[in-house]
Amino acid sequence: MSEVPASAMVLAAGLGKRMRPLTATRPKPLVEVAGKTLLDRAIGTLKAGGVTQLVVNVHYMADRLEAHLNAREKQLDVRISDERELLLETGGGLTKALPLIDADPFLSINADNIWIDGPVGATQLLADRWNPQEMDALLLMVPLARANCHGGPGDFHMDAAGRLSRRKPGRVAPFVYTGFQMLSKRLFEGVAVEPFSMNRLWDRAAAEGRLYGVAHQGLWFDVGTAAAVKETEALLGVL
Repeated sequence: MSEVPASAMVLAAGLGKRMRPLTATRPKPLVEVAGKTLLDRAIGTLKAGGVTQLVVNVHYMADRLEAHLNAREKQLDVRISDERELLLETGGGLTKALPLIDADPFLSINADNIWIDGPVGATQLLADRWNPQEMDALLLMVPLARANCHGGPGDFHMDAAGRLSRRKPGRVAPFVYTGFQMLSKRLFEGVAVEPFSMNRLWDRAAAEGRLYGVAHQGLWFDVGTAAAVKETEALLGVL
């Protein structure tokens, strides 16, 4: 087995507008699903894989998130990337946090999804598939047919070698991005700290043939809306 990166970025700064009214009184990562916050579930996925350093970006209700992390994560090296003054989106948030991230490559995980490991854990799966000579970004994918609580038409096509290409407008693609990825810092060279989506860097990597995916072997739940919280709880209850 390949070594799992020791460092991971947890993307936790979003406004959680699609999660209202649950996010009227708490940041989205602190919404509970079956008695456990989304943030704790994401961190649990990373800890199970051997991650020891977390960088967490904060914006909406940042003090609540920091207090939660200070109270819960005593054994991890937790660093805060502060976006209180300007929300930087996924790409900008990762770019700003790079100086705090000690590993290269490193992991990045969204705080509004739930992963349940299959025969090979999600973190180990990414580490085992990573090839720095071939890729700058490796995305954990799930087949559209197994994308629980996800109503979209899919995100990517994946060829036999794992290279990813975008879904064409008006079409359906067989794979959905799960919010978990492994990234090289090379991908961010020359990139300014400003608000932008990771889609910009993924498209650049894809154009260079350096955007890859690997299929998740377990279960995945897209918990991006208040309705999805109830649906996910119902599905988790029958596992």
